Amino acid sequence: MAIMSRHPLIADAQFDQRQLYVAWDPLYRHPLPDGHRFPMEKYDLIPEQLNYEGTTISGNYYRPGKLDEETILLTHTRDYWEKLRDGTITPREARKTGFPYSPQLVERGRTIAMGTLQNALLAQEYGLAINGAGGTHHAFTDRGEGFCLLSDIGIAAKWLLDRKLVKKALVVDLDVHQGNGTAQIFQDDPRVFTFSMHCEANYPL
Repeated sequence: MAIMSRHPLIADAQFDQRQLYVAWDPLYRHPLPDGHRFPMEKYDLIPEQLNYEGTTISGNYYRPGKLDEETILLTHTRDYWEKLRDGTITPREARKTGFPYSPQLVERGRTIAMGTLQNALLAQEYGLAINGAGGTHHAFTDRGEGFCLLSDIGIAAKWLLDRKLVKKALVVDLDVHQGNGTAQIFQDDPRVFTFSMHCEANYPL
């Protein structure tokens, strides 16, 4: 039975509580120069594999919206966000992210973060939701690093906490790299506990 969500961020779509919802958008697979070391093709392969193994079907996928500026500024500094938005990020800052700057790359980050926020709301209503990208744990409040521009985790957690939709949040990070950006974002916020299990001798050193 399809029901209408009570949350404004997902209220414009019908969600069936018997289904698993997976946020995915073609923007997730951002074009990169030939030979770039980031495996961007995985964002096409993940839904293909999930469909192939029968975990999902095409009806499980939905396209998230675009995160608004006000919500981004809950987590990131205005100076950093305006550099991303206006394309005034320096070449050195762009190199730290690992990606060549483009407006489409910023739109990708906004879409991924919106997917994580919408999924948090869907999970509250239906028990579980998945983002086909995200986990951008090297994004700090004031800069991007390690293929991460905006902290989808930080944005979603702060949005839910500030609206008292949750009292506390636990971030469980099982990536090979430490979630250093997430740790910095929440270092002074007792409402959030960040747990990172990562390789000792690896980025960030």
